[in-house]
Amino acid sequence: MPSPRDPNISPEPSGRGRRQRVQAAETGTAILKALGELGGRASLTLIATHIGESPAKVHRYLASLIAGGLVDQDAVTQQYFLGLETLLLGLAAMRQADPIRLAEASLIRLREELEVTCFIAVMGNKGPTIVRFEEPALPVTVNVRVGSVLPLLWSATGRALLAALDDKQMLAMAEHEVVNATPTQRAMLESKDPIGHIRDSVRSAGCASVRDTNLPGISAVAAPLLDYTGRPRAVLTALGASGGFDPSPTGAIAQAVRREARAISQQMGYVE
Repeated sequence: MPSPRDPNISPEPSGRGRRQRVQAAETGTAILKALGELGGRASLTLIATHIGESPAKVHRYLASLIAGGLVDQDAVTQQYFLGLETLLLGLAAMRQADPIRLAEASLIRLREELEVTCFIAVMGNKGPTIVRFEEPALPVTVNVRVGSVLPLLWSATGRALLAALDDKQMLAMAEHEVVNATPTQRAMLESKDPIGHIRDSVRSAGCASVRDTNLPGISAVAAPLLDYTGRPRAVLTALGASGGFDPSPTGAIAQAVRREARAISQQMGYVE
């Protein structure tokens, strides 16, 4: 004998009902995405055109989204815009966007595809500090590991941070490195405004590249990982022996580092 149905539990929807619910969720999601892609605010006609649905259908969904606080409407222009609940969801997602966690897959890809040493570094109180390190099967011997602090001017990692971050304390550290540079190191810098020259060249290339400037026989390429404000949260770096490592900004390694850094930045909310 079948057990009596619990009146507090809704019956499972039929196959057609489930499909309708899935389609409804997809349409609602498409509308929210459209608003984001259209700058956060748009007319009914523009939203409908963007997702390829009729204005009447989109209007019904917008009414439900407004009821849920996910969308709002301007009383004057009648345009729709992302609501408070959507903004709160976005903030929650951005707070959990940890660049070290997000970069794990990129580190593995760079290590396997390019067979290079790669790492993630963040700006610490003494300078760029390595926090995650990956080596290929045949690693290059370098005396840097997790916890190592790198210079701003002589390492690709430092240069990437120097170009992306406007910070008085960091700039003071860079000036200190200029003052204390050896004659050999000074010869590697522009005589006029060396820090400004480094910043401009890195920004122009989209990455920092060095050959034998920090460690003899070692070259490196680095790119910043940017959050939704455009502020660098970390730096992705690949390095290898200069003889078999092309650090040029147009080379395959630089292109791969920039690609992975861009993908991680997008996951943290950065929009170019």
